[in-house]
Amino acid sequence: MSSKISHSGVVDSIEGDCVKVRILQTSACAACKVAGHCNASESKEKIVDVFCCDTAKYRAGQEVTVWASREVANKALLLGFGLPFLLLITVLVVGLYLTDNEGVAALVSLGSLLPYYFLLWLCRKSIRQQVSFQIE
Repeated sequence: MSSKISHSGVVDSIEGDCVKVRILQTSACAACKVAGHCNASESKEKIVDVFCCDTAKYRAGQEVTVWASREVANKALLLGFGLPFLLLITVLVVGLYLTDNEGVAALVSLGSLLPYYFLLWLCRKSIRQQVSFQIE
């Protein structure tokens, strides 16, 4: 198994030390020969920000490959989905124990995600240094 995740893409634009790369994210069945006749296949176009010092060697329209290590991908999944899920379940259980009302516990647990994602947004610059793509 590869230790990195990579996608081919095209440089969309360059802004300061940020290269914006347009990639086509496809599901596994999107590469199938009959995918055009099937509703299960899907693909999405995404813009990935790659921060680097040497942006002068890239130009709009250039084909590049962006990659991230498995550790970076795991950290991003943990911050985006794992920790919020644990927070949601923990607050739900504590809310049920304290209030004995499922509706209130559910609303409080959903509301607990607002400060988490706000804190994540406040820390976005330091997170960007740890969780980022690179260009091959």
